[in-house]
Amino acid sequence: MSYITTKDGTEIFYKDWGSKNAQPIVFHHGWPLSADDWDNQMLFFLHNGFRVIAHDRRGHGRSTQTAHGNEMDTYAADVAELAQALDLKNAVHIGHSTGGGEVAHYVARAKPGRVAKAVLIGAVPPIMVKSKKNPGGLPIEVFDGFRAALVANRAQFYYDVPTGPFYGFNRPDAKVSQGIIDNWWRQGMMGGAKAHYDCIKAFSETDFTEDLTKIDLPVLVMHGSDDQIVPYADSAPLSSKLLKNGTLKTYEGLPHGLCATHPEIVNPDLLAFIKG
Repeated sequence: MSYITTKDGTEIFYKDWGSKNAQPIVFHHGWPLSADDWDNQMLFFLHNGFRVIAHDRRGHGRSTQTAHGNEMDTYAADVAELAQALDLKNAVHIGHSTGGGEVAHYVARAKPGRVAKAVLIGAVPPIMVKSKKNPGGLPIEVFDGFRAALVANRAQFYYDVPTGPFYGFNRPDAKVSQGIIDNWWRQGMMGGAKAHYDCIKAFSETDFTEDLTKIDLPVLVMHGSDDQIVPYADSAPLSSKLLKNGTLKTYEGLPHGLCATHPEIVNPDLLAFIKG
């Protein structure tokens, strides 16, 4: 079990596989999951000669169940401390969902030479919540509902999400995997309820517009058109337009959790972008 301890005393768990001389790929997981959500991609890229790293965000997985710092500024600062501790250079940062927001927030602030490319998959930027500036967003009541469900019965809520919209298993023609559902629940219940509660605000209300406009490195934006968690129209196309060097890749009919349901499609596309 590998950890770094951040400046505020939080222990951040991480996995680090492969040659230290290989190009590093850093994976950033979604809410309320952990580094384990990237097992398929970690093994795929390890076998393709890369150094692969994934951490449990504070309050998630095996990291400290923090009552504080559960917001994007601190998440990005934690990543910066991890990158420094592992001396990561020329890294590719790949983020799914909330992890995509974390990637945007970190990459926009990263020290020169730390980052080569980035990937946002089913990611929350530019901003999820509906407002006058973002009329296509989701109403705040949606996220209030998440909070209420978490407080009322977190264990049941963490079955309802993967059984339903996260992987598109609520669609009539869906090929349901009980293993994927159980793994989502397992990862979610490892984390802290307070941190997960706070993170709902972090992923839904953080405005990443300025981050996206600052990034001049190549960024691949991947998104399923049938994403029921982060609706496509108000996310991926808008993010790709804000980026100086962004490429949009749309997957017709694929769900939010496409890395788990369709790795045979996602992984080769990631590899082609990283090597390209």
